[in-house]
Amino acid sequence: MKKLALALSAATLCLGAANGALADTADKTIALSNNYAGNSWRQAMLESWAKVTGEAVKAGVVKSADAFTTAENQATEQAAQIQNMILQGYNAIVINSASPTALNGAVKEACDAGIVVVSFDGIVTEPCAWRVAVDFKKMGAGQLDYLAKRYPDGGNLLEIRGLAGTSVDGEIHEGIQSGVATHSKFKVVSEVQGDWTQTVAQKSVAGVLPSLPEVTGVVTQGGDGFGAAEAFKAAGRKTPTIILGNREDELRWWKEQKDANGYETMSVSIAPGVSTLAFWVAQQILDGQQVPKDLVVPFLSIDQAGLDEAVKTTQKGGVANVEYSQDDAKKVIAAK
Repeated sequence: MKKLALALSAATLCLGAANGALADTADKTIALSNNYAGNSWRQAMLESWAKVTGEAVKAGVVKSADAFTTAENQATEQAAQIQNMILQGYNAIVINSASPTALNGAVKEACDAGIVVVSFDGIVTEPCAWRVAVDFKKMGAGQLDYLAKRYPDGGNLLEIRGLAGTSVDGEIHEGIQSGVATHSKFKVVSEVQGDWTQTVAQKSVAGVLPSLPEVTGVVTQGGDGFGAAEAFKAAGRKTPTIILGNREDELRWWKEQKDANGYETMSVSIAPGVSTLAFWVAQQILDGQQVPKDLVVPFLSIDQAGLDEAVKTTQKGGVANVEYSQDDAKKVIAAK
């Protein structure tokens, strides 16, 4: 498992390349279409976008990089938002999508209008678009690999899912199912919706705990680990091994438990700064570079040994993060 420090050092933000701004994109406009901002991961994602694109605009790499978030997590609303961006004449649209398929019509309209479309995190399946994502199935299956090492005899699992209908939720769930099939001594005894949000997860877990047998582990999608821990505590139940999602409240809770009684777990998520990689990918496409349609970025894992450093470097209320430079995007493209 990679240490957080290694991941951070591998992608430290550097806009050196931006100082040599290319005239080919200096007059180009890029927009971010985001479907949801109701948790710390999405807030960190938007902050990373504003920070990195702000520097790029200042350096003259692009003319503008506006960000828009829909009021409701509805694919119809986001499709209308994208259609409005088409009318406004943006040269590229970067999308964190509410659905892998429901936006395909609007995305095709954008492509037909000559607009570059790059999706990330919540990707779209329309062939004309580019996709920047982690292997979410592997991320889900990896949770079972970890638990199998900790508990060779298996045990009961509680699964907390994310936002219904999104590609991320579906793929992590598939990965967890695959992991359970591989490590057949484990059994998912209950599945609840957490919406990637601590408060929702806490309420959902509290609702099912009275009917559950002893739980060995809680498999999650991020933003829900601390809520699960609070629900077990309130119910007077033994705290199982809860897989965490790199949120600051989760990491701080983990450290408190580790210091008090040696509690062990792992934490894994996609870095919110993946939005900045998607921005640079769009910029490179606008610059005329040949970019594969599907790009994969590593997820960010924190293990027991890397916990203290992660707590130190994660902003209060935020998420462990990596932001990307233009050079990082070029390396990801070249590696593919």
